[in-house]
Amino acid sequence: QVQVVESGGGLVQPGGSLRLSCVVSGDILKIYDIKWYRQAPGKQRELVAVITSGGSTNDADSVKGRFTISRYSAKNTVDLQMNSLKPEDTAVYYCNAKWVYGPGEYWGKGTLVTVSS
Repeated sequence: QVQVVESGGGLVQPGGSLRLSCVVSGDILKIYDIKWYRQAPGKQRELVAVITSGGSTNDADSVKGRFTISRYSAKNTVDLQMNSLKPEDTAVYYCNAKWVYGPGEYWGKGTLVTVSS
């Protein structure tokens, strides 16, 4: 049974940094594409960053140059380093693991990030 668990959210001032972690248990991380999504109050869920099973990365334009996604296969973890945070980054951040060989897809329960002074 694959499980996805996010951690690292919290309250931070504008301009600050946070590091979110996504732990995937129950299988080998490198056979999954990992995506970070976020959902702000009253808004649709949006894709923030992705790292493929092959290690390629991509970010949304709204976070480009501020957020970095990284994979640590030995720990089955994908981190999202978030710098220069803005109030509009406030959202629940979700980790998604998509199995590259089939339709299997798993979601975490999310971690709340609040950017406020």
